Amino acid sequence: MSIAAEIAPQLPYLRRFSRALSGSQASGDAYVVETLEALVADPGSFPRDLPPRIALYQVFLRLWSSLALNMEPAKQVEGISPEQRLERLAPRSRQAFLLTTMEGFSSEEAATVMRVDEKEVIILVTEATEEVARQIATEILIIEDEPIIALDLQSIVEELGHRVVGIARTHAQALAQVAEHSPGLILADIQLADGSSGLKAVNEILASVELPVIFITAYPERLLTGQQPEPTFLITKPFRPEIVKATISQALFFDKRASLRST
Repeated sequence: MSIAAEIAPQLPYLRRFSRALSGSQASGDAYVVETLEALVADPGSFPRDLPPRIALYQVFLRLWSSLALNMEPAKQVEGISPEQRLERLAPRSRQAFLLTTMEGFSSEEAATVMRVDEKEVIILVTEATEEVARQIATEILIIEDEPIIALDLQSIVEELGHRVVGIARTHAQALAQVAEHSPGLILADIQLADGSSGLKAVNEILASVELPVIFITAYPERLLTGQQPEPTFLITKPFRPEIVKATISQALFFDKRASLRST
């Protein structure tokens, strides 16, 4: 099987990882493009002795360490910049944290991707988790039409120290809740109870306010196509609590308006 055929199914997930690591769609996608171009130029750099997904992520992180792409310059706004927030979390800790939570790699697999010892990955993840716990608490709106899933999300959010200001089941409810509560972050399903699109509701919200949004869907490949615009932060259904926690923390890292708790 060709390299292209092996890595094609993994590209939506690599885009998700790259966007979370960089904090933007443009920069994240640019790193993925650089990875693909490097593989075209040197197919021998793709480790054939590893499973395709692990091999692809290993090649990606190797390039990540050697490139500096910034496709979306930070705006001059109040608050702590994403770069300052990420200084609180060492790059290697952030990589290990995302690989084992958002991407679902085992600590052994993450160690192979990062080309380090498994014990080091465990230490890095522990360091990252402790730092993530120090993120400022915020108010979160959940846009989800399934009551059980909404309650699960609420429980996870509250475990992190955040407060749920509302649960919206429809497009109209979502707009009303944002107007009433001005949340600091939104967790949004794609399909809502009234048959409308959560994506459309969020686009209307973002037309008037700026805040981080995490989308939840059972079909991430439909949203991660490389076309504009797309979500930076995305959770796949069925989700694991640790993935939700990791994604919320990453979204808050890159929220230019947020402040950090003092340490």
